[in-house]
Amino acid sequence: MQTNFTHHQAAHCENGVASNLLKNSGLNISEPMVFGIGSGLFFVYLPFLKVNYAPAISYRTLPGQIFNKLANRLNLKIKRQKFSSTTNANKALDENLKNNIPTGLQVGVYHLSYFPDEYRFHFNAHNLVVYGKTETDYLVSDPVMETVTTLTHAELDKVRFAKGAFAPRGQMYYPIQIPNDLDLKSAIIKGIKNTCRDMLAPVPIVGVRGIKFVSKQIRKWPIKHGTKKANHYLAQMVRMQEEIGTGGGGFRFIYAAFLQEASVILNNEELKTLSKEMTQIGDSWRDFAVEASRIYKNRSAKEDAYNVIADELLSIANREEIFFKKLKKAIS
Repeated sequence: MQTNFTHHQAAHCENGVASNLLKNSGLNISEPMVFGIGSGLFFVYLPFLKVNYAPAISYRTLPGQIFNKLANRLNLKIKRQKFSSTTNANKALDENLKNNIPTGLQVGVYHLSYFPDEYRFHFNAHNLVVYGKTETDYLVSDPVMETVTTLTHAELDKVRFAKGAFAPRGQMYYPIQIPNDLDLKSAIIKGIKNTCRDMLAPVPIVGVRGIKFVSKQIRKWPIKHGTKKANHYLAQMVRMQEEIGTGGGGFRFIYAAFLQEASVILNNEELKTLSKEMTQIGDSWRDFAVEASRIYKNRSAKEDAYNVIADELLSIANREEIFFKKLKKAIS
């Protein structure tokens, strides 16, 4: 049992799933356009919530919000379902596959057998597409993988009903209606305004203020917690930024590509200029991640290394504050 579905690799799971499902339904929309219209770029620091024994940091909106906002702004209809039992979840998924409906799933990462061991930890906001089934396996299109893969029936049950924060509860979703008269211009403007509002929010732990707050915390970590714990916190930050969420440089590069596409659709040259600026900011996030990794691997030759990378992060926050103010003005 297999649906008609074409796998396309993407930089980020939810963007990739949304883009692939919509392409399968006849709407050719790129991953950057999904991300931009869906206002995926975000930052929040939650010191009171621990993930893997370190403060929670997210570089994106809540799971499902990118696709939901995209659907709302383009007047698409998306069906989402959660389940209390694996039996009901499997029945609904199998019914979709019989009806030639490739289906998006939210899953936990830890038990994804095709992931390298170093990427498997307790994180329940990953997304993939199931497009078929055999007697032993489900056929899986995970957009962050180069090619399609499989999970056994038992493995899929395990990842669909992973426990912990953002437990997926068997969640599945798929488009059910796409209008012919899409208003891309309006959707792009709404998406940009939403992202500017989020990143410039007057809240200490959100957006550019949140990035500045983390910069302050990094300076305190070695003194307050000791080197071992501080290194663990830093490693978790880099993991969420570059390995799992592509949230630092990766998200900036995707957003830059979105602004480049948007500049053509809106006939707005300023967006093209801002696209280049966002790419440069993305490079700085990557530099920060490299330097941070040297510290927690005890390979940094710099004295006062924690203050040095805190300065780097503060510089990024200041540049993003200026950037989002210019972006807000460019589409007002």
